[in-house]
Amino acid sequence: MKLAARDAASHFANPSPASAATLIYGADPMRVALKRQDLVAALVGPMGEEEMRFNRIGAADLRKDPALLTDSLKAQGFFPGPRAVLVEDAGDGVTDAVKAALADWREGDAHLVVTAGTALPPRSSLRKMFETLKNGFAVAIYDNPPTRQELEAALEKAGLTKIDRDAMSDLVALSQALDPGDFRQTLEKLALYSYGQSGAVTSDDVAACAPATIEAGIDDLLHVVAEARTGEIGPLMQRLFGQGTAPVQILIFATRHFRTLYSASCDPGGPGAGIGRARPPIFGPRRDRMLRQAQSWVVPKLAQALQMLTETDLQLRSAGQRAPDMALVERLMIRLARLRDARR
Repeated sequence: MKLAARDAASHFANPSPASAATLIYGADPMRVALKRQDLVAALVGPMGEEEMRFNRIGAADLRKDPALLTDSLKAQGFFPGPRAVLVEDAGDGVTDAVKAALADWREGDAHLVVTAGTALPPRSSLRKMFETLKNGFAVAIYDNPPTRQELEAALEKAGLTKIDRDAMSDLVALSQALDPGDFRQTLEKLALYSYGQSGAVTSDDVAACAPATIEAGIDDLLHVVAEARTGEIGPLMQRLFGQGTAPVQILIFATRHFRTLYSASCDPGGPGAGIGRARPPIFGPRRDRMLRQAQSWVVPKLAQALQMLTETDLQLRSAGQRAPDMALVERLMIRLARLRDARR
């Protein structure tokens, strides 16, 4: 039986004891592994592996000894409780062994979990077999952001039950920007960060735990430039130069920063809506600061700033360029800072 995304979420959280097997496949091995982890935990509980109620079989071993799967599904352990058998990295080469093992499956046998870290095509014999099972399921995992239901389940699992509205908006944006594994680690970090906190999780809490999207030193420089604080540019450039920061790297981040300001200023919903739609997402105090910057610039000046950044980038890459690269970048930063308040 083929499961839709909504039904799959329910199955992973609370699988029926009458179901015999589940195939999980998709192009992203990390997403497949996380779903498999959720399903196995729901099947055997947190102590399943320690109590020997969970068994792993490699696809290569199964191809050598097809009877291994039938024996594993029917084996009785020393500890009571539901059991599960996992076949990893499966493909069409294990279809016959899986089909034979499931033909003898009876309620009370172990639940079979089969994973394929590739997008099985419709003609795949393994996929077709699972899609036609009456007591088994085939679940395709796509590279889509988590649904609201999946996000709420992940938050509950991490113990994050009190979250204010702004923080929830940040978490939604973060779930769309990060890989599932990185997002899960961020939730775990946030849960530890807010442990014992009486109030709700705030946007500042999320910002403190979110993965860094830009180097702090370059970030400081770009804020100074966008806020037209020309006198502070020199010392910051010297510090970056001393740290060995490459001029091209500063240009890359500067272009991203000003492109974000440009997109926010052009947004039909206003700069606030534009900053909210930025990818990667911007959090906490940095979001407020960039919103103020977008409001203090006009669109033509931001377009001119992007043109100046492009021209300097081409100059740095030119074979005939003789001036020191860092000096060129510092001059550009000063020109950008002066551009905001220059006569229009």
